[in-house]
Amino acid sequence: MAQILAIYGSPRRRGNTATLLKHAVQGAVDAGAYVDEIVLRDLKISPCLEIYACKKDGRCAIKDDFQQVVDQILMAKGLILASPIFFYTVSAHTKILMDRCQSLWVKKYWIDKVPFGQWEPKRKGIFISAGATKGKKLFEGALLTVKYFFDTLDTELYRSLLFRRLDFEEDILKHPDYLEEAYEAGSALAEMIRIF
Repeated sequence: MAQILAIYGSPRRRGNTATLLKHAVQGAVDAGAYVDEIVLRDLKISPCLEIYACKKDGRCAIKDDFQQVVDQILMAKGLILASPIFFYTVSAHTKILMDRCQSLWVKKYWIDKVPFGQWEPKRKGIFISAGATKGKKLFEGALLTVKYFFDTLDTELYRSLLFRRLDFEEDILKHPDYLEEAYEAGSALAEMIRIF
């Protein structure tokens, strides 16, 4: 079982966000954690169809690669989610995964009747993102989305790594300090879940 699940939400395999996540994963591995990696663009995951079959038992009724991903999420003690910014929020690949986790929201709040805001964290999470512009509110939409997504997963957002002015595929290579920060965040997460 993976201690940490790393979720690549970028449509580019070697984009800035993916490169940052690779460094975070390496930091976690070097600190002794076992990490599973999922590349969302490689999976077949339908958008949520809002049929609410999940009201029965909290499981999504659509049979596709989401079932495998959600099981991995629920078994992990740590999550690292990485997505570039598209129109001031996460990528479509990432948002589809989030929307399909509506089934977990239904289980938590409708079936299990957990009072809002009264859950205990079961895992720690990091969000990594890169955006092309220097806009002051560039990450606000994504951060709000990630916060509530992590809430549904009983995951404490431990840290966010947010980097501006990264657009073209290898821009991140001009910023070794960003890569080092990602590595250190992955290492710190591995240490944290060891005592969590």
